[in-house]
Amino acid sequence: MICGTPGGPPVTATRMKLRDGRHLAYQENGVPKEEAKHKIVFVHGGESDPDPNRTPKSLALDIEELADYLGLGSKFYVVGKSMGGQVVWGCLKYIPHRLAGAALVAPVINYWWPSFPAKLANEAYKLQLPQDQWALRIAHYAPWLTYWWNTQKLFPSSAVIARRPETLSRQDLELVSRYGEGRYLKEVATQQGAYESLHRDMKIGFGKWEFDPMAMENPLPNDEGKVHLWQGDEDKKVPVDLQRFIAKKLPWIQYHELPGAGHALHYVPGMIEGVLRALLVGEEGK
Repeated sequence: MICGTPGGPPVTATRMKLRDGRHLAYQENGVPKEEAKHKIVFVHGGESDPDPNRTPKSLALDIEELADYLGLGSKFYVVGKSMGGQVVWGCLKYIPHRLAGAALVAPVINYWWPSFPAKLANEAYKLQLPQDQWALRIAHYAPWLTYWWNTQKLFPSSAVIARRPETLSRQDLELVSRYGEGRYLKEVATQQGAYESLHRDMKIGFGKWEFDPMAMENPLPNDEGKVHLWQGDEDKKVPVDLQRFIAKKLPWIQYHELPGAGHALHYVPGMIEGVLRALLVGEEGK
């Protein structure tokens, strides 16, 4: 159900055509880019054409091509929330020379990154609901079954995709009840089909990566930029112990942990402003 094709959803977003012929959807916000002191690419779901060959590297190269198309200059910032973390890691690996800085906000973690101690990764993995453990295991070991597993009715599928309340912290539940669940945005992001959005994200995020993020040296040395990681200590979707290990393993990451916060960090009052202050001007935000 590709946007703009017969039987597919209509094209409502601004889009650019990539070198390989795919369309990439984007939206510009803020002051005119000619006047802006800082340019930020925030990763989100939209009306982009599916990429059957998607990898963390291809995602990074798509962002670089978008930045050149929009004339964002030689360097720009990238921000990724939750599953958007896989894109930021890819940018740090493959296009660090284009980055002025990066922010990972409650980024989803691949339990199979080689540098995780087996005991730590296993303990964190078992904090997930049993049905989510199965969903992640299938995404990693049998990615071709991911769509089937999450649509079949014989066994419980991913509780995260189903937005089960058990996957939310106490603060998450309060924030979601106050601000809503973003159902409209979810409908837009998944309008081309669950396989090309949620399930491909799972296959990439929890599949076998061609690099280990924790084996990376500082991609932005000599004060060329900063990398920030934000995490709530009561996040039920992303275990905080793994984020703490990453921050300890990679001292070039500036780690921010929010006591009592869950996965819905973007709803925490002042959070977005704090991320931007830390990223753009070096101020410690909330």
